[in-house]
Amino acid sequence: MGNSVWWLAVYSLIACSVIMLLVWFWAHRIKNAGVVDIFWSYNFPVIAIILLLLAPGFETRKLIICSMVIIAGARLGTHILTRTVSHMHEEEGRYQQLRQEWGPNPDRVFFWFFQAQALSNVILAIPFFTICMNTSTALSPLEYAGMALWLISVLGESISDAQLRAFKKNPANKGKVCSNGLWNYSRHPNYFFQWMMWMSYLVFALTSPYGYLAVISPAIILYLLLKVTGIPITEEQSIRSKGDAFREYQKTTSAFVPWFKKG
Repeated sequence: MGNSVWWLAVYSLIACSVIMLLVWFWAHRIKNAGVVDIFWSYNFPVIAIILLLLAPGFETRKLIICSMVIIAGARLGTHILTRTVSHMHEEEGRYQQLRQEWGPNPDRVFFWFFQAQALSNVILAIPFFTICMNTSTALSPLEYAGMALWLISVLGESISDAQLRAFKKNPANKGKVCSNGLWNYSRHPNYFFQWMMWMSYLVFALTSPYGYLAVISPAIILYLLLKVTGIPITEEQSIRSKGDAFREYQKTTSAFVPWFKKG
């Protein structure tokens, strides 16, 4: 891939780091670290634009993958933005928990946390780098398969988010557990389809030189969702806020992959 890919990575890291620095100042001012999630999502379209403009790959392939990344990142970022703006002065529970755990100067730790998010954007963008360096002028069946899987994933994640948003809008559901639609088959269908989207990028990248490196991204996303910032923290907060109702939901409903109810 040559030296150019490293320069593209450097440009992307600088752009994401500057964005996260500005977001950190904003988060510090409003005392809401949850805004980092908005711009973590928006940073992928930023990287996609850099690659679209500067990467040497086949223009049609670049346009396809970068459009996919821009649409998905903008959709997720805007969804989180809408959710966050409606509770701008009420920091999400998992960030309140981190603020307590990180002692008397949590904003100092949050600075490095935000910069780590910028670095994660670039690392997770490995599929996009490999695809946009591919100069072959023929699109492969795997690339078409990646597009199809991406479309299914984005639709699934969008439907999951819309169902949960509609459930939360109803005041009668306060303190209750959403088990409507896709949430009847998975406790976290939005996370599942988010992971499937990263799998679609892997499938798309496999025919590009060094495309096998793209496996890093869905592997990291899966680990984070299952073990770190996804399901564990989200469910801890749900148990605190919903108690036995959520514990019962845990007993009957698949944690990740949509499946039929137990029992």
